[in-house]
Amino acid sequence: MEKRYSTMTEYELNQEISHLHEKARKAEQLGMVNEFAVYERKIAMAKAYLLDPSDFHVGEVYEIEGAPGVHFKIDYMNGVFAWGKRDGNKQEEGIPISLLRRI
Repeated sequence: MEKRYSTMTEYELNQEISHLHEKARKAEQLGMVNEFAVYERKIAMAKAYLLDPSDFHVGEVYEIEGAPGVHFKIDYMNGVFAWGKRDGNKQEEGIPISLLRRI
């Protein structure tokens, strides 16, 4: 049975990220675009658990990794997810903190 990322140690998370990178690489080589995207999201989630949520602050604006020029303003935090809105978007969404970069 698989462990939850929230219960893994830093070492276990790094091992999981390595395994996911390998699976993503293989999926990309085989042209399995959807499977590759799933592994990329899992990697982002695992990386989020390696970060300290207290380093991310409500009201601050961050750039979204992989989307240059797209900004995200945090309305509130819930674990390793930052909840808020992208530039000009009225719909609230949750993003793993590993995808946020300081501007």
